[in-house]
Amino acid sequence: MSAPPNEGYGQPGQQYDGQHADQQNPPQGATQPEYAAQGKKKKRGYAAGAFDVGSGANASVGAQAPGAVPAQYGLQPQAGAPQYGGYPQPEQQPAQAPGYQYPQQPQQPGYPVQHPQQPQPGQPGYPTHEYGYPAPAAPATAGVGGITQGMGGMNLGAQPQPGQPAQAQAPRAAMNQLYPTDLLNQPFNASELDLPPPPVTLPPNSSVTPSPDANCSSKYIRSTLNAVPTTHSLLKKSKLPFALVVQPYASLHDDEDNVPVIQDQVISRCRRCRTYINPYVTFLDHGHRWRCNMCNLSNDVPQAFDWDAASQQSVDRWQRAELNHSVVEFVAPQEYMVRPPQPLVYLFLFDVSYAAVSNGLVATAARTILDSLNRIPNADRRTRLGFLAVDSSLHYFSVPKDEDENGEVSQLVVSDLDEPFLPVPHDLLVTLSESRQSIETFLTKLPDMFQNNQSNMSCMGSALRAGHKLISALGGKIVVLTSSLPNLGVGKLDMREDKKLLGTSKEGALLQTANSFYKSFAVECSKNQVCIDMFLFASQYQDVASLSNLPRYTGGQTWFYPGWHASRPEDALKFATEFSDFLSSEIGLEAVLRVRGTSGLRMNSFYGNFFNRSSDLCAFPAFPRDQSYVVEVAIDESLTKNFMCLQAAVLHTTCNGERRIRVMTLALPTTANLSDVYASADQVAITAYFSHKAVERALSSGLDAARDALQSKVTELLQVFKKELAGGSMGGGLQFPSNLRALPVLFLGLMKNVGLRKSAQIPTDIRSAALCLLSTLPAPLLMRYIYPRLYSLHDMPDNAGTPEPETGHIVLPPALNLSSERFVPYGLYLIDDGQTQFLWVGRDAVPQLIQDVFGVEDKTQLQVGKGRVPELESDFNERVRAVVHKSRDHKSLGVGSITVPHLYIVREDGEPSLKLWAQTLLVEDRADQGVSAAQWLGMLREKVG
Repeated sequence: MSAPPNEGYGQPGQQYDGQHADQQNPPQGATQPEYAAQGKKKKRGYAAGAFDVGSGANASVGAQAPGAVPAQYGLQPQAGAPQYGGYPQPEQQPAQAPGYQYPQQPQQPGYPVQHPQQPQPGQPGYPTHEYGYPAPAAPATAGVGGITQGMGGMNLGAQPQPGQPAQAQAPRAAMNQLYPTDLLNQPFNASELDLPPPPVTLPPNSSVTPSPDANCSSKYIRSTLNAVPTTHSLLKKSKLPFALVVQPYASLHDDEDNVPVIQDQVISRCRRCRTYINPYVTFLDHGHRWRCNMCNLSNDVPQAFDWDAASQQSVDRWQRAELNHSVVEFVAPQEYMVRPPQPLVYLFLFDVSYAAVSNGLVATAARTILDSLNRIPNADRRTRLGFLAVDSSLHYFSVPKDEDENGEVSQLVVSDLDEPFLPVPHDLLVTLSESRQSIETFLTKLPDMFQNNQSNMSCMGSALRAGHKLISALGGKIVVLTSSLPNLGVGKLDMREDKKLLGTSKEGALLQTANSFYKSFAVECSKNQVCIDMFLFASQYQDVASLSNLPRYTGGQTWFYPGWHASRPEDALKFATEFSDFLSSEIGLEAVLRVRGTSGLRMNSFYGNFFNRSSDLCAFPAFPRDQSYVVEVAIDESLTKNFMCLQAAVLHTTCNGERRIRVMTLALPTTANLSDVYASADQVAITAYFSHKAVERALSSGLDAARDALQSKVTELLQVFKKELAGGSMGGGLQFPSNLRALPVLFLGLMKNVGLRKSAQIPTDIRSAALCLLSTLPAPLLMRYIYPRLYSLHDMPDNAGTPEPETGHIVLPPALNLSSERFVPYGLYLIDDGQTQFLWVGRDAVPQLIQDVFGVEDKTQLQVGKGRVPELESDFNERVRAVVHKSRDHKSLGVGSITVPHLYIVREDGEPSLKLWAQTLLVEDRADQGVSAAQWLGMLREKVG
C-alpha cells in the first residue's frame, strides 16, 4: 500500500486534537543531570521486564551487542578521531602535506586494519542488567550502531591553505586512497549518509588567496567525482558519471543564506569564455592582467577593481570577496538587463467548482493568502496580485485601489472558453501596496461568493491561457489551486486511471502526458517569463502526470495533497503552513543558469524543472529556492592541468527589483588513475544523478526499463571495480570502495521508492507526484526520500531530544538501518522520509510508555492515523516531540523547503493498511514485489561473478 490509507482515494480519517509539537527544551528549572535522571527512571518502566540494552535498536551505541561481529565496519576506533566509511585517519599528520591525510598502507594492501570495538564507559542508554531483567537473544545483525560514535566532529574536505599566488604549475596533491570493503560482511550504516563527500584535495597554492572559502561547499555544488579523469576514455572505463548537483540557494530567505554580495558593480569577466573572476585565476604583469582559469586567455584587470568608489580610496585587492569566496553574488549593472527589472507578480487561479468548495480549499487558500500578505516580498512596493476563479466559466475580479472611495471589487464572468479575453484593460493586476484593503476585503468575501456552487466542471486550460494573457507582458507566477480534473475546453483531460494496468508494462503510458497542450503551453509561458506552480487537492484521479508538465518546463513545482480536507486540522495546518512559506520565499525572476568549465569540458545534459533554451542555457521564469539541478559534464579533450574548474552562474532579478548574478566556482583535482577516481566518488551525488536519469527513463520507456537500468548500472560498477581494482577476484564477498558502500542500497531504495517501485497498488497520481520529487528535491532531502530515517525512541540516549550545550540544536538519536530486524515488539520508532513521518508503536509497548508519550492509559485508546504528539508535562513526551520536530528541520540540512511532513501514528497491531504503508519505507526488508537488501546484494554478487 503506497497511497495514504483512507485518504487520497477514500473518506477523511479521524481527527486527532493533540497540540502542535513545537517545544524543544527541557522543562523549566530542571538542570541537565536532573533531566537525565528522570529519563532513566522512565526507562525502567518501559522495559516492562523484557528490555535489555543488548537487544535494543541502539544496543551498539557505547557497547558491543551480544552476538555482534567486532569491528563490523572495517573502522579503526581511535579516541577523538571519527572515521569516514573505511578511511582510516592517521595518528600524526605530516606537516608538509596539504589537505586530507592518509596513513601508511596497513598490512593487507588497500584494507584498513580492523580492531575490535571496545565498550565505551559512561555512554547514555538503558542499563544492561542493573534491574535484573534477563537479556533476550540478540539479532544476528546487532552492533550496527557502532559507526555512529563521534561522527559529529568530522572535518573532511578542509582545503589546504595556499600562500601567495603561484605562477608556475603546482605539483599534484596526494589523492584520496582507495579502501575496499566487503558489502556482504561490512554493510553500510545509515549514519554514513550524514557524512560529507570525499574531500577535494587540490595542489598547494591553487587559489590566489589562502581563504578557507575559496572552493565551493558541497552545500551548493556536489560533484559525482571529486577527482576528475584526465581523459574521456578513463571516464568511460570507470563507468561512473561525471555530473554536478547544483543547488544555488541554501534557504528560502537571503538572511539565512550567508553569501557575500558585491555591490560596486565592478564585474570582471573573461573576454572569450565569459567566466567570472574567481579564486582560481592567476595574475600577470604585476597584477594588471589576469589569466582565465577556464580558457587561459589573458584579460585586463578593471581599473576600478582596486578602488572603492564610495570612499574614494584604493582598497586591498586580496580582500575582495570574489577572490576569497567561491560563492558570491554580484549586483549587476545596466548592461545585464534587457528591460527594466520586472516586479513580483502573483496571479492566483482558484478552482471554485463543487469539489474545491466542499473540501474547504477555496476558504483555506483565501484565508492563507490573507494572513500571508505581510510575508509576500514587497520591499520595493511594486509587487502585484491578481485573482481568477474557474469552474465552467472564467471569473475575473477587478480590484480597485484603496483611494477609490466608492471602489467595490467587481466580478466579471467570461463564458467564451475558446478565445478568452480580458473583460477590462486594468484593475485585474493590482499593486499590493496601493490596494491592500481592497484585496483583504475581496479575500474575506471570496469563499462566500461560491459556497453554493454545484458545478463539477473545470475549464482550467482556458483559465491558464487567460492568466497568461493577463501577465505575459510583465511575467510572474501563476499559482493554480485546484481539486478538479480539467474537463472542459482547451487542455481537457479524461479519467484515464485504469487499475488493471497498474503493475503491468502498460502502466508507463499513464505516467505520460495525455494532452500535448500542457507541454506546448508551458514552453510558451517560459518564453514570456511566466512560471506556473500547481497545488493539487483531488480526492479522486486528477492526472498529475499531465498537469505536472506546467511546472516542469517553467521552473515551478507540483505540490500534491491527496484526499485533502480542511475539516481535518492536520490537513488544513499542513497546507496553510506550506502555502504561506511558499508565498514568503524570495524567488528570483527572469533567471537563466549557465555552467562553464575548463577547456576540454562540455556541459552535455541538464536535468530539473526549467526549459533548455539553447545547448547550455537553462531558462527559469521564476527561480525557486527549494530545488536542485543536475548537469552532466562530458570530457571532449584531455585535461592537462593538475586541477580543473567549473563555474555555475545564475543571472536573476530579485524580488526587490535588483538584477544580480550568483556565481559558484568549484575546483577539482584531475587524475589519470582509476583508483583515484573511485576513491573520490560521491555516492550521494551519484544517486542524485541516477535519480534524474531514472525519472527520465520511466517517462520515456516505462518503469521496468528505469528499474532495469539502475540494476544494470550498479552491476556494471561492481564489475569494473572487480576487474580493474580488485585484481579480478571478489574472494567470496562483494568488494567496493568504502566511500561508495551505501550506493547499492541507495539504488535499491530508489527502485523501491513509490515513484519507481514495481507494484499494482500505487495510484498513478501518487506515482507521478513522487517522480516530480525525485527530479527536484535538493540532495539531502532526496537521500531521505530514497532512504528514510529510522530512529528508535524508547531507548534513545539520555541526551537525545535535548539541546546540545554548545550549539543549542536538538540532539537526534543514532539513525538505524531500515530493516524490521531493528524493531523490538515493545519499541517506539520514528520513520521519516522528509515527506511523511510515522510514529510506530510496538504491539507489546508497555502502558507507562504510552502514558508518557500520548497521555492515554492503553494503546487501544490511541488515535491512529494522521495526528500529532500531544503536549504533556512528561519529560519523555517533550523529548519525543523535540526529536519529531528536529527530524523535520530542513534548515539544519542546508536546504530550503516548504514541506511540513504529516505525522501518522501507527500501531503494530492496528490498522493493517497503515502498517503496510509504513513498512514500505523499510528499504532493506522484502516487501510487495521487491527484494530485501540481503537478497539484493546476493543477486549482485551472482551477476558480478
